[in-house]
Order: sequence, then C-alpha cells, then structure tokens
Amino acid sequence: MSRRSRSRLLGPLLSAVLVATMTGCTLVHASAEEPVPAPNDPASALPEPGAPTTVGDGQVSLFQKLGEYGPLRTLQVERDGVWKCLDCAGDGVNSTGSLAPEQVNRLQQLLTDPALATETDQARHYRSTCIDALTSSLLTAVGSITTEDCPGVEDPRIAGEILLLLTQATPAELKG
Repeated sequence: MSRRSRSRLLGPLLSAVLVATMTGCTLVHASAEEPVPAPNDPASALPEPGAPTTVGDGQVSLFQKLGEYGPLRTLQVERDGVWKCLDCAGDGVNSTGSLAPEQVNRLQQLLTDPALATETDQARHYRSTCIDALTSSLLTAVGSITTEDCPGVEDPRIAGEILLLLTQATPAELKG
C-alpha cells in the first residue's frame, strides 16, 4: 500500500475512533444512576437532584455554578456564623472561617424576615432564563432561592442582600 493511501485512510480511522470514544463516554454518563439535570432546571445549580431543599433555622447554604459545565462551588454557614467553603472561588481551594458578629446579626435578620418565603423558587415560579450565567442557589429554612447573573434580571431583594453579605464576607463570588 502506498504512503498516500495510508494517509487517506488514517483520517477516517481516527474520526471513527474519536466518535466511538465520545459515544462511549456519553453512554456511560447517560447511564449513571443520577439523572442529568436539564440546563434550564433551577435545581441544576444544586449538588444533586435528590438533595434537601431546606436547611435548619438560621443556617444557609450557597451553591454556585458558572454555566452548565462549570465547577460547583459551595458555602455552608451555620447559625453562629461559622462557614465552610468547598471550591468557593472556583479555584479548587477549600477554606473555613467565621462571619463578624455584626454580619451574623444581619444574616439572622435577613433569614428570619417573613418576606423571604415569597422569594423562594416555588413562590416565584422560578425558571432559568440565561445561558452560561453564574447561577446562585441559596438554601434556607424556607426553601431554595435561585438567582442568575443576567443583564436586566433583578435578584429578589432579601435573597440579594444575603448573597451580597455572603460574597463580601467569604471567598464566594457574586459574579462569574
């Protein structure tokens, strides 16, 4: 066989191997026990579909994801202000700390505001509207509250204040 014939066969052969490899990865991913959340599903920012949708009184968890395939960043804040961050800034670094006393007081005021219940995803009938935006989901005692960093989309007032407080006091980020 001539050298030219081999090079003509090499392209289609490599293409076939690439397609087979990608198909295999897709089949393995698609057959996983956990369903893959739809990109426009508000729960797509949460760690997994069966995860709890509330936390204890005075606690808050923040889950952030940039776009559909970005890493999941998590922040958990206890009632006393002690926080634990997993890949919080999207840089693979885990950290811990605590909020200042005035930040703890403000956070507790916001978390106990009765109007927070009107800002939950369920109450607002939240639907994702942006592509490749930073999606932030606050898990509170009253439910999940999801926001997106989209032009022209306003955050719910109280949830927006909680998100701002958390992102200013920890390595979590307000924007992607």
